[in-house]
Amino acid sequence: MDNLTQQMAQAFDMAPIGMAVSNHRVLGVCNTFFAQMLGYDRRDLLGQSFRILYPSHAEFDRVRDIGLKTMEDHGSYSDERMMQRKDGVPVWCRFRARTLTPDDPLAHLVMSFAQIYDQVDGGQLTKREREVLSWLSRGQTSKEIGRELGLSPRTIEDVRARLLRKFEVKNTSELLSRMSYARPRG
Repeated sequence: MDNLTQQMAQAFDMAPIGMAVSNHRVLGVCNTFFAQMLGYDRRDLLGQSFRILYPSHAEFDRVRDIGLKTMEDHGSYSDERMMQRKDGVPVWCRFRARTLTPDDPLAHLVMSFAQIYDQVDGGQLTKREREVLSWLSRGQTSKEIGRELGLSPRTIEDVRARLLRKFEVKNTSELLSRMSYARPRG
């Protein structure tokens, strides 16, 4: 391996963000940070379907479907999503993907995963708050979120109002911006 190739391999492995490459949603390679973030030894992930990183088959299929058209049209896609650690604990991540095969976007995909921490300035998010934030980050309305979660739009508005108070922001845009810069405490 020449020096540049060795440096690139080391940079990939030691990057301070989770990185992975997949072929048809099967993990081909990932870096150490990605495996650690999800509670796995890297060797245990290679060759596995990404399905093991989602709480259900339905969620695994849903996340595939929401970005597919965008990747076909633009070659890339990003969102915020809940992943699942090996121990079952949910991990909220900022996800970015670029396809190397636009005609078949999932054939060869390069991805990054950055954990979004749910504890900010002393405020701990509930599961419901994380769910609502995730849908808000995708630009969904209260009515659409309520439909997805099986709740009334009024319940979603209550959760949104609680989040605005908790993080002392005036609107959803400020809330999402604030959460984008969330860092772990301690």
